[in-house]
Amino acid sequence: MTTSERMNWLPILLVAVFLIGCGAEVERPDLSFAEALGEPPDFAAVESRFPLTAEQRQLLTPENLTTFNQDELDQIYARLEGGPIPSGPYMGTIIFAEGGGPKKLAERVGKIAEGVVDVKLAKLDFLGEALWKGKVFYNDEKLLRNQIDHEDVIRRLFDVPDGAMIKEQIAGREVALLFPAALYCGDSLLDPRRDSVIIDYADTDQLPGYIPEVDYLAGRDKLRVRDEIRMIRPGFYLGRAYLRERFGLTFTLLNEEVEAAGVAQGEPCWDGRSPRPGDSEMQKIDSAVESAGEGESGGQPAAGGREG
Repeated sequence: MTTSERMNWLPILLVAVFLIGCGAEVERPDLSFAEALGEPPDFAAVESRFPLTAEQRQLLTPENLTTFNQDELDQIYARLEGGPIPSGPYMGTIIFAEGGGPKKLAERVGKIAEGVVDVKLAKLDFLGEALWKGKVFYNDEKLLRNQIDHEDVIRRLFDVPDGAMIKEQIAGREVALLFPAALYCGDSLLDPRRDSVIIDYADTDQLPGYIPEVDYLAGRDKLRVRDEIRMIRPGFYLGRAYLRERFGLTFTLLNEEVEAAGVAQGEPCWDGRSPRPGDSEMQKIDSAVESAGEGESGGQPAAGGREG
C-alpha cells in the first residue's frame, strides 16, 4: 500500500476510534426537552424546567440513546454531572443522531482536516464496527488508551513494527491499545457550568505507549482530538468528541460490572454547586496575603493617604 493510499485511510481510522456499529430500533424513553435553546444555549433554564431524575437516568441505555436527535442529546448531556474519572475497560457505542451519520461526520472531518488528509466514505462502516471497541481508563496514571481490534489491519495500514503495540485481554479477547490520552476534570466545551471528565489527545506523543506511526493522527499537529464525558449512572457515561475544538459526534461508554455494582468510586469532578476544588485554598492564600500586607503597614495609612 502506498503512502498516499494510507493517508486516505487516516481520518477514517481516527473516526473509528470513536465508532461502533448501531443496533436495531428500540423504544424511545419518555424525557422532556426545551423546544428552542437559544444562542448561546441556556442549559440552566433547561435543567430548572426539566430536571433529569435518577429514575429517568436509569431508563437510558446505549441503544435507546440513539433515538434522540442531537439537540436532545445536548440537553441530556448538559443535565448530567461529570462524576469520577472512570477506571478499567469500557465498551463504546457511537450515536449518529439526526442530521449526522457517516457521511455528515466524514464531511466534518474533511473540513476540519482540509489539506491534511482525504476522506474515503466507503470504508467508514467497516472501520467503525470492526476496529474500535471502547476505551481503557488507567485512573491512577490519569491515562487512557483505546481498544482496537484486528491489530493486524493497523500494522498493515501504518507499517507499525512487530511488537510495538501494547495488548491486553479484555472481555475474553485480545485487543491492541492505541491512541493514548491524558485524563483530568476540566471545562466542558458545551456546558461550562460544571466540569466534565476530559480525554485529551493533544500531547499524545508525550504519553507512555505512544506509537508514532499511527497515534500521531489524534495529536495536536493533526486532528487534535478532545473528548469529554459525563456520568449517566455509575459505569455508564455519555461522551462528546471534538476535532480541533469542533464538535464531531456523541458516544457512550459502558462497564457492565461497575454498572451492576451501582457505586461510583473516586473523587467526582466539580458539580457546579459546591465550591470548585482549590477555591477555598486560594481564598486562604488571598486572605493571608491581605493580612500580611496590613501587618506590614502597622495600621499606618497607605502611601499617598493622610490621617483624618
